[in-house]
Amino acid sequence: MTLFELAAEQKSAEVTDWAARLGWVAGLLLFVALVYWLMRQGWKWRGSLQSDLPELPGMPETPGTAKLTMAGRYHGSTTAGQWLDRIVAHGLGTRSRAELTLTDAGLEVVRPGATDFFVPAGQLRGARLDKGIAGKVLTEGGLLVVTWEHGDTLIDSGFRSDRAAEHPAWVDNLNTMITTTEGAAR
Repeated sequence: MTLFELAAEQKSAEVTDWAARLGWVAGLLLFVALVYWLMRQGWKWRGSLQSDLPELPGMPETPGTAKLTMAGRYHGSTTAGQWLDRIVAHGLGTRSRAELTLTDAGLEVVRPGATDFFVPAGQLRGARLDKGIAGKVLTEGGLLVVTWEHGDTLIDSGFRSDRAAEHPAWVDNLNTMITTTEGAAR
């Protein structure tokens, strides 16, 4: 066989079938849009299931002097002891930056771009260091978890300071405050 005969036998590469490729891209985009819509519907459904949760307490007019302050992130709230059972009602499921202030009146949580909330001192139930909450997992002790009572529900709220070395002081102060408040109530 000569070189010319080999060249004549070779076929050119197949041309891309643009219609099929565009069909696959459109199908993939529709699938992604469907998944996003289903996730949004699930979030709304979870919020409607938690609609019996009362409105969050407002900030007091005179909260008192700050014992501790912390800047960091709010990672969400869950039913106490159920670290994957996220609470989304009243904006508690929205992750955001947060500024915490502990006063004699309670815990003030200011969240730019999300709903602020206040936990009165009488509703605080405990504080601990943990490694995860509502789908967010960190190193052991990397998360400050505050347990508080809202209506008939015990809630765990997770915070991470910009300086994780602050967490133990928060746990000590919150637990001391809770013990003092419970002792005074008796």
